[in-house]
Amino acid sequence: MAKADTKLEEIIKIENELAEIKDVDVLLERILTETRKIVNADAGSIYEVSSDKKSLHIKFGQNDTRQKLLKPGMKLPYTSFSFPISETSIAGYVAKTFEILNIKDCYQLDPSLPFKFNPNPDLLSNYRTTSMYVLPLKSDKELFGVLQIINKKDKNEVSIPFTKQDELYITHFANSVVNLLKNAYLTQDMVKRMNDMAALRDPKETGGHVKRVSTYALEIFDRWAFNHSICLEDTHEFRSNLAIAARFHDIGKVGISDLILKKPGRFDEHERNVMKAHTCMGAQLFNPDKSFMDQLSFNINLHHHDRWDGGEQGYPGKVDLSKYVTGDPIPPAEPLSGTDIPLEARIVAVADVFDALSSQRCYKEAWTIDQAFDEIKNCSGKQFDPEIVQAFLEIRERITAIYEDLKD
Repeated sequence: MAKADTKLEEIIKIENELAEIKDVDVLLERILTETRKIVNADAGSIYEVSSDKKSLHIKFGQNDTRQKLLKPGMKLPYTSFSFPISETSIAGYVAKTFEILNIKDCYQLDPSLPFKFNPNPDLLSNYRTTSMYVLPLKSDKELFGVLQIINKKDKNEVSIPFTKQDELYITHFANSVVNLLKNAYLTQDMVKRMNDMAALRDPKETGGHVKRVSTYALEIFDRWAFNHSICLEDTHEFRSNLAIAARFHDIGKVGISDLILKKPGRFDEHERNVMKAHTCMGAQLFNPDKSFMDQLSFNINLHHHDRWDGGEQGYPGKVDLSKYVTGDPIPPAEPLSGTDIPLEARIVAVADVFDALSSQRCYKEAWTIDQAFDEIKNCSGKQFDPEIVQAFLEIRERITAIYEDLKD
């Protein structure tokens, strides 16, 4: 009984920690990670329901056995796929029926069951899925996703079935975190509306652009943190807020006159300085800051165009925002450089420029992926923090996979 009480106390502690996470993707990843830890599962996946409620899309897959084969700091390959919500697949069946499945051996399913186990992922990765616990993440009749936990391990690292006690822990934890997911989706909807508003003013700022910049920024930070020996457990709050704040990086453009924002030709010097002032206007939206997310959003908006070397093309520098008048050109200021530029702004600077280069715009064709990577590399130590560039280049395969998945 004492062991069970300790486990429940551990679960409650985790739930309190997850309550601080506002970004849906970061929260989904943590839900999968922590559920696996609670029942000592080797692997698992978490799926999100599509907006039309007709399909499931994988958000994260984890596998400790495969992870151990990688070099330190590397992640499993980025994967993206969807499949219909139907009774023919295990996760689809759970999503359709809301029934929980506790499968002892996926290769020994009763042939009369409507769903089948797909062995192809095992064949491709030289892995063997045995035990599996699958449950819907739902609130009343609203389905948010499906949680799939694979291969519970005993003390000898042998795969065994999930127990009745495991069912109790997983179900309790899932029921608790669903409310957190519901709130995270409300935050996501609010962020999307703000970005949609910005896109109405500036069609270049698409939903795809802000999603990619946010996703790239998280990946860059993860690698940078590994390179600096920063424990993952100490980064959860920063990651969650960075994911949201990065989506607001150019929100200040809503304050730029259409005569300038949508001008088809080149800017004159005055117009260029007004355009640069979007950094100040964006920062003003989050000043005074009332949360950590506000703080990161302020820093990213204000400083993601400052240069690492303090060169004259960087802006706005050490601007006194209290003296800036909305709509005016950017005021003159001393340059900001090096680590005086906040970390979050240095990260988003690389993510934003890479996406701008590799995406087609009304005024330019998309650069190739190779060209975009080369440009980021060439600007290391000049426009960009060399340590951020190093982290970015080290995860090239993952960045490329995200680009292919999320490109317009």
